[in-house]
Amino acid sequence: MTTRIQNHINGRLSLRAPQAESLAKLKQALDAAPQMLKHERDVAAVLETLKAEFPTLQEFERDFPSLCFALATGVGKTRLMGAFIAYLHLAYGINNFFVLAPNLTIYNKLIGDFSPNTPKYVFKGIGEFAINPPRVITGDNYEQQSIGMADFFTEMRINIFNISKINSEVRGGKEPRIKRMREVLGDSYFNYLANLPDLVLLMDESHRYRAQAGMRAINDLNPLFGLELTATPFVESTRAPIPFKNVVMDYPLARAMEDGFVKMPAVVTQRNFNAKNHTPEEVEKIKLEDGVRLHENTKVELLTFARENGVAVVKPFMLVIARDTTHAAQLLALLESDAFYGGRYAGKVIQVDSSKSGKDEEEMIARLLAVESVDEPTEIVIHVNMLKEGWDVTNLYTIVPLRAANARTLIEQSIGRGLRLPYGKRTGVEVVDRLNIVAHDRFQEIIDEANKGDSVLRLKQVILEPAGADEQKVSVTVSSGIESRLGLSDRPSENDVAHNAEAYQPIFTSEAEKQIARKVMEAAARYEARPQQAPTSQALLQADIQTKITEEVKQQLQGMQDELFVDELPDVAAIVARTTQVLVSQTIDIPRITVIPSGEISTGFYPFSLDVSNLHLQPGAREILIHNLHTDEQSSLSAELGLVEKRPEDYIVHALVDFDDIDYFTQAELLYDLAGQMVRHLRSYLSETEALDVLDKNRRLIAREIHAQMMVHFWEKATHYEVNVSRGFTTLKPCHYTASANEPVRLVRDTVTDKSRIKQMLFGGFQKCLYPLQKFDSDTERRFAVILERDAQKWFKPALGQFQIYYKQGNEQAEYQPDYVAETQNDILMVETKARTDMQNAEVQAKAEAATAWCKQAADYAVQHGGKPWKYLLIAHDEVDEAKRLEDFLRFERKYDQKLGI
Repeated sequence: MTTRIQNHINGRLSLRAPQAESLAKLKQALDAAPQMLKHERDVAAVLETLKAEFPTLQEFERDFPSLCFALATGVGKTRLMGAFIAYLHLAYGINNFFVLAPNLTIYNKLIGDFSPNTPKYVFKGIGEFAINPPRVITGDNYEQQSIGMADFFTEMRINIFNISKINSEVRGGKEPRIKRMREVLGDSYFNYLANLPDLVLLMDESHRYRAQAGMRAINDLNPLFGLELTATPFVESTRAPIPFKNVVMDYPLARAMEDGFVKMPAVVTQRNFNAKNHTPEEVEKIKLEDGVRLHENTKVELLTFARENGVAVVKPFMLVIARDTTHAAQLLALLESDAFYGGRYAGKVIQVDSSKSGKDEEEMIARLLAVESVDEPTEIVIHVNMLKEGWDVTNLYTIVPLRAANARTLIEQSIGRGLRLPYGKRTGVEVVDRLNIVAHDRFQEIIDEANKGDSVLRLKQVILEPAGADEQKVSVTVSSGIESRLGLSDRPSENDVAHNAEAYQPIFTSEAEKQIARKVMEAAARYEARPQQAPTSQALLQADIQTKITEEVKQQLQGMQDELFVDELPDVAAIVARTTQVLVSQTIDIPRITVIPSGEISTGFYPFSLDVSNLHLQPGAREILIHNLHTDEQSSLSAELGLVEKRPEDYIVHALVDFDDIDYFTQAELLYDLAGQMVRHLRSYLSETEALDVLDKNRRLIAREIHAQMMVHFWEKATHYEVNVSRGFTTLKPCHYTASANEPVRLVRDTVTDKSRIKQMLFGGFQKCLYPLQKFDSDTERRFAVILERDAQKWFKPALGQFQIYYKQGNEQAEYQPDYVAETQNDILMVETKARTDMQNAEVQAKAEAATAWCKQAADYAVQHGGKPWKYLLIAHDEVDEAKRLEDFLRFERKYDQKLGI
């Protein structure tokens, strides 16, 4: 029952792996020590039981059982609290929860996240709470609540309080209001909570409750048990950090970075920069200027990414860390002055005064939350020692530290507020996924610190070239040539369309003709979704469809203002004919294809060779002595011999079949093959007795590792598939590029001498490309475009989302964007060029499989309707030679593999 509820919550809340692992550990704790759910229990006995389950658990450190879940910043601790509460309510009927916040900012944030119909509502997806959501009681409204014993059995209540509301050590020696008598309860609200039989305490940023007063206040609440969440599971002391002793889940920053849940931090400097050659003031100004350079480039890259992917625009900002309030005021004056980039940032800088404290400080940090809004003008925030919890912004991309601090402090404190990802996960675009720390004068020191064995992370390095005239970036949107040929968009410059200027002379020049042409385009686009009437774009030229479009446009014109047509109405039928002719001639039909499995679905795993390079388990017959260097305490690790299996492989196979997605009856042969590989590996460095000892004591660990590798080789097949073509052709999407603002558009045939800069350039001068401008990732791509210009009938580089082809990337689906689409006399080609060394890369192969399957369905559809078959070409970069003809590359066609299932 509890396992089903756990899986239900995992799926409904879409928990990330570390969140799901944390929920599993809570279930494990309650399964092992069900006494935690009762007030009448021996806390010491519960501790001993759980210590056997969690090797890192030493003490509860409170008067009640309390377990700490240490998750890195940005992983999602608030969502995990929601999962904990949902699980405890649905699995055990617990109705009363007390969520503790360390400060006013987090307190307000938690109230928002636990309130229905808010953007980050933690229970979104839990159907049981949709009709009857939990009642949220706060430190501000608890006195207005009417709570009786009848409510205890019928509703779930979440109390959210700031620690200051319950801490008895307040100014003036007065008790806090929560501890004062309320007639309606016959007691104080605090005592009412403390007497509840099922109160569970959740502590956000629990490292903030380790002071004596906070500990006593929490103990007085007398909860069933506590669940602590923090990114820093230690208490600072004058000598060294003191680690928590009740951690059962540790997911540090290094793992969060490896798993892609946070931005990748990078340290930035100028090439060959020597701080000794500059005064401190000059170093400071250079760092600020270079920070702004990064900030402006990041701003453009984020705009391009949003346009290309159809997602919300993220407005980045830069954080400047000042020495003190005087220094902060000086920086504010400089950054908003005309002397700094011509006054560009006047009115766009906020100074956060670190001299404020208490409530004023909390309110000041809360105001910073507005920095995420695209409509809010702030682009630079000046901080003075204000990097504390509660500032959960996702759009901090550049940090300029200007105050003295050791390298480790710079790394661990400076980046903490900037690690959160704006889109919830990494995008694969480095600039969108990277946090920049500008540290010219501390560059090597920070690198050395990050490379130490105990460092929490590994930093990327970014070397800035000296500021140049061509470094300013712009975000460029390029529509297909159809609109410019019809006169519906600006005509490309002469340089862009060299050798093909006539084709870009606008067909329509009057505003009336253009208005009609736009309506024709809109009407024609509606036929995309009518494959029965218009299986291809050629159908738009049929007389019956031309007549229907003409009548539709005429009806729309009746409602337009009379002044648009000063003279007589233009010949609508003629405009329809010319517009659709351009549309058909300047496109390549791309159908919208979905493949739906039907019939009986079967699943399994492809055979593979285990990767055992990281598995060198050792027998545990001898006791292992563990000496804590901080406390001088000693403990030991030993294990007892378990169930003896008939053959070595059985230890692993019997553990593997516990996974829900493994069916022994259909996968037995593979399971014993993989188990045999592992047994042979163990025997390669252990004796037979030692190998059996490892298999016995580590069977579940080994099974988890094998299962993880099996998931990479998972397959799913149906008895047959239904192919649905929802659109016979699709409008060409606009392309979005980031390019150098001062770089002229180059002719595609021009040789590029500095090939490292090709990604910053735009190319034109096309005769057969369906877009007036294109951008290339490499000179190989440019040279292949030259071949297409010579040998293809028409071609283009598709924008993201044009095909909607998806492939498996890890455990997620990713969209594939091919390099080229080209139409020849006999075929339509989808082309990908890759470095020779990447041809067998797993991702490249996954993309190729998805594209090949798509081309098979597209070819069947096209041939059925009198079109040309699609083919997929995967070409190594060193094969691209302008001396070759396009037909020479057909030998690189990837054939459809029937074994893939479709």
